[in-house]
Amino acid sequence: MNIKGLHIVWISKVWQNTTKRFLISFLSLFILFHYFNLLYIGLVSPGGLYVPFLNQHLDYIQGLRKLLIETSAAILRQFNYDLYTTPMRLHVDGHGGIILVYSCLGYGIMSVFTAFVLSWPGKSWKNRLIFLISGLILIQTLNIGRLIGLSLLGQRLPLLEHIDHHTLFNLMVYAVLILSIYLWINTSKKGKTR
Repeated sequence: MNIKGLHIVWISKVWQNTTKRFLISFLSLFILFHYFNLLYIGLVSPGGLYVPFLNQHLDYIQGLRKLLIETSAAILRQFNYDLYTTPMRLHVDGHGGIILVYSCLGYGIMSVFTAFVLSWPGKSWKNRLIFLISGLILIQTLNIGRLIGLSLLGQRLPLLEHIDHHTLFNLMVYAVLILSIYLWINTSKKGKTR
């Protein structure tokens, strides 16, 4: 057998191993999703490889930012808080505010979660899709809660200035996602735990 044939046999054996296939798929998809987002941020940000058409018509990054700010603001307005927003800011009068930079959008966590759900073996595509959409909504719901909390507590808790809320948020979200994934993996189609 030649070297090309050995490579094909080796790849076939690796791909038949469910664990190895999962790990390869997960890492490949995570890298694809995460770096696509970083590339896209570069393409819609003036300077460098800026593409005006993408920025004006297909900028999902700004769309997500607007959704997070406006949803947080709408919730705060329901509780009669006076506030103002800009495309990057949410400020609650007498409390504090946030500047929603790229790292606050959750695209890293969403990339990990999406890669995991799409790579996990043994679930139907319908089941994966429902869990994926639910998980992405959960991630952004927690993010909105964080934005509201930081806006209201920013001036009242000076300790927040010395805490990396990104790391705390990531730890909290990963803990919630790990629990959700554990329950998802261990639940059969009939809804009974294995």
